[in-house]
Amino acid sequence: MSEHQRDLVGHGGRPPHAAWPGGARVAVSLVLNYEEGGEQSVLEGDPASEGYLHEIVGAPPVVGGRDLNVESMFAYGARAGFWRVHRTLTAHRAPLTVYAVGQALERNPQAARAMGEAGWEVAGHGWRWIDYRHVPEDVERDHVRRTVATVERLTGRRPVGWYTGRTSPRTRRLVAEEGGFLYDSDDYSDDLPYYVEAAGRPHLVLPYALDANDFKFLIVQGFTTADDMLGYLVDTFETLYAEGADRPRMMSVGLHCRISGRPGRIRALDGFLDHVARRGGAWLATREEIARHWLASHPPELRAR
Repeated sequence: MSEHQRDLVGHGGRPPHAAWPGGARVAVSLVLNYEEGGEQSVLEGDPASEGYLHEIVGAPPVVGGRDLNVESMFAYGARAGFWRVHRTLTAHRAPLTVYAVGQALERNPQAARAMGEAGWEVAGHGWRWIDYRHVPEDVERDHVRRTVATVERLTGRRPVGWYTGRTSPRTRRLVAEEGGFLYDSDDYSDDLPYYVEAAGRPHLVLPYALDANDFKFLIVQGFTTADDMLGYLVDTFETLYAEGADRPRMMSVGLHCRISGRPGRIRALDGFLDHVARRGGAWLATREEIARHWLASHPPELRAR
């Protein structure tokens, strides 16, 4: 299966038994997207200000100039929102994977150090928070390398996972060619990991999710209150928990510093972690931990046979 050949069958009606550690029914992956400082800006030579995922939903970007309101909303995520999410996760002792934009991390080394000290997994999320469909291949390849070097230098550990989000058709191949990665998560097509072929060899994909994701606070007809998101997360977990009695699943929860880091929204994360702890039967894990488990328990050679 090539890196982008469409597959509408997947694991089919008989998915593999995940065999999560401890007999868990659901592997829960919490993900924090760290993007603030890498977004579109004329200060970076971009043609316009950032027009996506900020509080003024639907406002057009400023072409040829700065939008100081939007810049300050992104700054809130780095200055205040990150630390609110950090305190909440630390209080629950919950593992986390950070999708870190390289330039954003470079501009807040204090946050990068806090990620490393917390023992969080820091995965690559591109050098900039931009649409890589419009970036030349040699530039995108250089951005992968720069992100790897920056994450390793600032957190003390090389990234082993990757998620661009707004990918080009080349992204997965470039990640596989760079080497050193266990997985990428540029996919939303399943509740379990699976393999594709990239750069001529088997490559593990850990699907991500945009439904159980706080970005829905900043789109039309999405979440409005923390209760909206909390209810959706609990419903998702409970369905996967029931299915996990015989076929354990994986659940991804997407967070952003400038979104869930707001005081009116953080309760969704806090309440969800309380619910999971009370329910039991879950394995809260980083995406690296899930990838290493899958590679060991379901190696690509066995799945191919």
